[in-house]
Order: sequence, then structure tokens, then C-alpha cells
Amino acid sequence: MSRRDFDHQMRERGAAVYGRRSHWLTLHADPLLALLLAALMTAGLAVLYSAGDSDHGQVRRQLVYMVIGMTLMLITAQIPLRLLQRWAWLPYVAGILLLLAVELIGSDAKGAQRWLALGPVRFQPAELMKIALPLVLTAYLASRPPPPRLGDLAVAAALMSVPLALVLIQPDLGTAVLITTGGFFVLFLAGIAVRFLLAVAAVALAAAPMLWLFVLHDYQKTRILTLLDPESDKLGAGWNIIQSTTAIGSGGWTGKGWLQGTQSQLDFLPEGHTDFIIAVLAEEFGFVAVLGLICLYALIILRGLAISLGASSMFGRLLAGSITLTFFIYVFVNMSMVAGLLPVVGVPLPMVSYGGTSVVTLSIGFGILMAVRSETGRRG
Repeated sequence: MSRRDFDHQMRERGAAVYGRRSHWLTLHADPLLALLLAALMTAGLAVLYSAGDSDHGQVRRQLVYMVIGMTLMLITAQIPLRLLQRWAWLPYVAGILLLLAVELIGSDAKGAQRWLALGPVRFQPAELMKIALPLVLTAYLASRPPPPRLGDLAVAAALMSVPLALVLIQPDLGTAVLITTGGFFVLFLAGIAVRFLLAVAAVALAAAPMLWLFVLHDYQKTRILTLLDPESDKLGAGWNIIQSTTAIGSGGWTGKGWLQGTQSQLDFLPEGHTDFIIAVLAEEFGFVAVLGLICLYALIILRGLAISLGASSMFGRLLAGSITLTFFIYVFVNMSMVAGLLPVVGVPLPMVSYGGTSVVTLSIGFGILMAVRSETGRRG
């Protein structure tokens, strides 16, 4: 099937999925996705207030980040997909330059150099690559006949390896994993052959001992070993996992009540306002609230997949699908980490944890989803 025939088929599918144009499409916004995101952010602010020791300033700053993010989301939604595809290399190159700037003039925090400071504002350039890499990979693969050939995979590997190496140097293993996962999802959705997937898995398994010996830092090795036996170092490396699982278990079905959590309010729980914020939710509002949050995330992910399936072009389909699946990995890794199922790798809970760069970057990603959605409506 030629590229033109495929895009025509995608447009017909999009018309069938979305039907007639609505007023929301005139604004290039998706009302369901916007409503779900607003609900998620509102819940995040309520939990953040408790997790941050009732710090009004922190909540106000997060609210400002959310407003900026939603504004950029709507601005991004106005960009035609053809322009996104044509200029996809710009954010990628900008992201690489910013990552290089981190190595030269970045600010250090907790033993890692991951931030750039512009006056009172600090941001993490690695977060931008979670959008820039899928964007440039999708633009490249969408211009090639499917499925990806060996040469296409070589180009994709080169595009992925540069930001991956720069992020690992910082070091930031969690963000590196998410960036790599985003690129992998683009290749997967583009129809990469199963034999290549098996080959990559075999190479990864073979390289695991070398990664352990020469790539992972001592603290990263400790986190992996602690996952297997957190009780071996209760007051050290195992403290985070022990306190988070204690907070989750003590909340029961309905929780202890807002601002009544002992682990969070007495500062037993580390990073309660960022990486471990869901443990605060579980302790104060219980399993029912956690289940509700999971359902909210599930609805956002399903909406993103629906937008991807209804896309009117290969570019829109790959881009929307990879952004949505990367968002899923975000949620999965954070919740598994807090529950003690994965090593602690410093991945925040999306749209809930405190952090401006993450909120803004994710909002831009959802703006791209809305751009795909509105493009489908215009062509339908």
C-alpha cells in the first residue's frame, strides 16, 4: 500500500470515528481530554497541599505551572500536523543543545546535574526530550514506506542514542528509560518486524552484565539490590520503600483523612510531594481514592489511544500513539516504584507530583494529541 493510499484510508477512518465537526474542533480542543486533565490536576493540588506540609506557596507555584501548561497545550493544538512534521527537527536539536548546556553550566541537586537555571526559574531539559524524540522519530518514519527497514532502524537508533547518552551522564536513569521507551513505542507502532524486537531483547540481555559493571552507578546498583530485600538496610537505602509501603497499607480502604496521615505529616515519607505522592494519597484517602485515580489515568490513556486510532495520517497516528503509551509508562513506573515492585528511579506521578517542567512538557504532549484530533475533524 502506498503512503497516499494509507493516508486516505486513515482519513476515512477518522471521519467514521469522529463524525461531523463540532464547535470544540473550531477551538482545536478535545473537551473530554481537557476535562479529564483538569480533574487530574485538581486532585493533584489537593494531595500536594497535604504532602507539602500545607505550603500555600508550593501549591500556588504548581497552579501557575498548570495554567502555563494548559495555555501551551491550547497553543500547541493550533499547530497543523504538516508543520509539526516539517519542523520536528527543531525541538530535537534544541533539546540536544540544552542537554549539552546542562553539562557545561547546569546546576547540581542531590548529586546529579540535571537542571538549568534562568534567574529564579529552574527547568530540566531532559523532560523536553520525552516529546522531542518521538516527534522527530515519527516525522522521519512517516516519510518512509512501512514497515521500517534496517536503514531506518539505524537512523532511529542514532537519533535515540544521543539524548540517551547525555541523560545518562547527568545521571538520570529514570528519565533515560522514559526517553528510550518513547522512541521504542514509535518503532513498535510503525510496524517494526518481530525479529528485530527479538534481536534487541537478546542484545539487551547479553549487555546486562556490562551495564551493571560499567554503566550503573553504585547508588543505582544499591536501589536494585534493595528492591529485592528492603529490610537489609532499613535506615538507609530501604527507607523509601519501607515508608511508602507502610503509608499505603496503613490507609486501608478509606484512609485516615485529609491532612491526617502520620507517615507524610510527621515527615517519615521522603519526597512525599514528588515521587512518592501517591503514598500520601493512599494513606489519607485510602485504596478507593487510589483506584479512582487509576481509573482517571485509564480514561486519559484510552482517550489518547482513540485519538491515535482515528488519526487521518501515519504521522498523526504514530505520534499520538507514542505520546499516549509513554504517558502510560510514566504512570506505571511511578506506581510500581512506590509500591516496591520496581527500583526507585525518580519518576514523578504525571500531573500530580510537584514539578513545573514535567507538567508543562506533558501538557504540550496533550496539545499535540488535540492537534491530531482537530486535524482528523477538519479532514473528516
